[in-house]
Amino acid sequence: MIDFLNIGIQAAIPIMLVTMGGVIAYRAGILHLGLEGLMLIGAFAAVAVTIRTGSVALGVVAAMLVNAVVSLLFWILVDVLRADLYIAGLGLSLTGVGLTSFLLEAIFKTQGAVHAQSGLPSVVGGNRHGLLGLFAGLSVLAWATPVLVFGTWLVLRRTRLGLRVSAVGEYPFAARSAGVNVGAVRCGALVAAGIFCALGGAELALAAINSFGEDMAQGRGYLAVTAVLFGAGHPLGAAVAALFFGLADAVGIESQLSTHHILPVQFILMVPYVLTIVAISISSAIRSRRGAPAVFAELRES
Repeated sequence: MIDFLNIGIQAAIPIMLVTMGGVIAYRAGILHLGLEGLMLIGAFAAVAVTIRTGSVALGVVAAMLVNAVVSLLFWILVDVLRADLYIAGLGLSLTGVGLTSFLLEAIFKTQGAVHAQSGLPSVVGGNRHGLLGLFAGLSVLAWATPVLVFGTWLVLRRTRLGLRVSAVGEYPFAARSAGVNVGAVRCGALVAAGIFCALGGAELALAAINSFGEDMAQGRGYLAVTAVLFGAGHPLGAAVAALFFGLADAVGIESQLSTHHILPVQFILMVPYVLTIVAISISSAIRSRRGAPAVFAELRES
């Protein structure tokens, strides 16, 4: 049971970090479908810089800077040039897949994967037993994740800045008439989302496997979007949803190990996504009975 929970937590942390970025964008009025691509770009940048410099810290910082720049370009595309939000988001995700595969071959002259000599340090060693085994192998970034989740909730729900972000997302016309720079708020929200995606990508690539592989996100960015919707844009609710998806992923991994391939591998790997569909269906049914309004406004309407 401890091993299962440990696997679930490790699987949930990258999703949770990306989910926080999605929540910030969501509160600003943007359902961000580019989280998958940003996660991949962040993971590649973190591993590439770590390999070149030998410093994991520089790798993480570089990933944050690269994603901040990409997010700024994405903001120009959707807010200044008025590109369709959803098509641009999906395009960003597809670009992340293709660009990282191209750079992997162009820079490292290899296909498939590239390995770093070091990764994010863990706080508790992997040889602990009992309750400490639950936290064995968790990186320092994983330990910082609850603080980041709480900080996101605190900023969005208890500060003037958070109120401005929510106002821009729900009532952009009223926010603009009150003197709020809607474009600047959305730009900041997207940059913050990109930074969180960089942290999620760095956690995914450097926490345990210390490598980057082609399309290694494997839909985790889309799961983060689902977690945002499942949590109705609330940081804590979305974090719980991300934890649920991590545990669902652990169910798939443990089932694959315990059945010794009696069941088809493809069927076992479906488990997290089937549970996702069930969870979203239940959440949608609950929200429809409550008659809850949409949290975000269409970007074009502003």
